[in-house]
Amino acid sequence: MHMLARFKRHIPTLIAVLTLLAAWEAWVRLAHVPSTMISSPSEIAEAIVQTWPTLAPAAAVTGFEGVAGFLLAVLLGIMIGMAFYCSHTLNAALYPLLAAAQTMPLISIAPLFLIWFGFEISGKIAIVAVFGLFPIAVQTIRGLQAVPRYYTDVALTCGASRTWTLWHVKLRVAARQIFGGIRVSGAYIFATASTAEYLGARKGMGIWLQAAYNSFRTPLVFAATVVIVLMTAVLLFAVNVGERLILGPLEDDEDPDADQ
Repeated sequence: MHMLARFKRHIPTLIAVLTLLAAWEAWVRLAHVPSTMISSPSEIAEAIVQTWPTLAPAAAVTGFEGVAGFLLAVLLGIMIGMAFYCSHTLNAALYPLLAAAQTMPLISIAPLFLIWFGFEISGKIAIVAVFGLFPIAVQTIRGLQAVPRYYTDVALTCGASRTWTLWHVKLRVAARQIFGGIRVSGAYIFATASTAEYLGARKGMGIWLQAAYNSFRTPLVFAATVVIVLMTAVLLFAVNVGERLILGPLEDDEDPDADQ
């Protein structure tokens, strides 16, 4: 019953997506829109199937870069957030620099990583990690700051050290907000990796997209976009599963009749 209730909650989204795809397909066919301008869903699906032998290896490269950079961003983001929370001096001195670094466009940073790392995959992983850690670090800081003081008081009263309290109490209470930052970061991971490849790489979705664009094959551009979106959806699903395994389900998920 619980799984059925969760499925019912996603029915409106499923209907909306199917309706949008049907309207898109009908518009392209009935209006005779050139495929070089915009492709129909059926043409995109056909392009994915036909080019899969080359599309899959490119997606695998970008997937590896994205996942590796994302895991590094999670680790660094949480550690930086904890360090800034524990040290007001460090927060005051370096937080503005961290925020300023995230405002720089990828197109201005990628050439530096190309100089430092060349066209190797390690450079793309570093770019993904750098651009992915900021929302995680910010949400870690805010999550720790939002922990009610009585959690700390109870732990210290029971004989716990401040270090133990930080790791086992505050971090646990702030975990929901930290996962929020992780989800924000995960939403842009593969797009960042693909853009970095587009600006300079030997292989990956960025190079595949560049080849499709140079040959004016619009269906292939859409096909690559769909694959990147699906990869992102899988990553976000994995984050949600990880959150459930670590923290348990949300209250709304525990009570399917909560909205009734």
